[in-house]
Amino acid sequence: MSKAKQLIVKESVRELKHLLITVNVTISSRLRMLIAIKSNEGESLSKRKLGKLLGVSSSSIQIWRSLYEQGGISLLMEDKRIGFKPSIITPSEHEKIEAKLNDPCNGLRGYVELQQWIQEEFGKSVKYNTLLKYCGRNFGSKSKVSRKSHVKKAPEAVEELKKTSDKSVGTSTKKTNMSTKK
Repeated sequence: MSKAKQLIVKESVRELKHLLITVNVTISSRLRMLIAIKSNEGESLSKRKLGKLLGVSSSSIQIWRSLYEQGGISLLMEDKRIGFKPSIITPSEHEKIEAKLNDPCNGLRGYVELQQWIQEEFGKSVKYNTLLKYCGRNFGSKSKVSRKSHVKKAPEAVEELKKTSDKSVGTSTKKTNMSTKK
């Protein structure tokens, strides 16, 4: 078995603990690695022991140690992650989609139709899952909703149906009441 790699930490434990307070979570485990190495200077800690001690993988320890050797604390503390991904839908498109979804006579029956509408309206293809998550996050929509009313339905017909259904309900309850009295 090979000997554990020796790493000489130039900073003091006090300096590292002060830095630990000021950095974010992703960098803090790197600094904790340096603190562990500095506090156990007499003995050599392997990457596996450090990994178990800090609760990270040994490959991460190996990468961090080589970063520290190459550029010191400044290179080790760099966070090269990019950040959040910009939205595929622009604010003007967002407003148009919101207006389309809130229009009671729009005729959209699902996300597939919305996907097709976006393709026709804006000339861009949006994946179904992306659209599903975007609409759920921004508009509170869900994929399973109650059945919509038909777009071409006349409001007068609805009122007429309500009037006749009230009469039929009234007569049917009279019949059931008479049959229970017998």
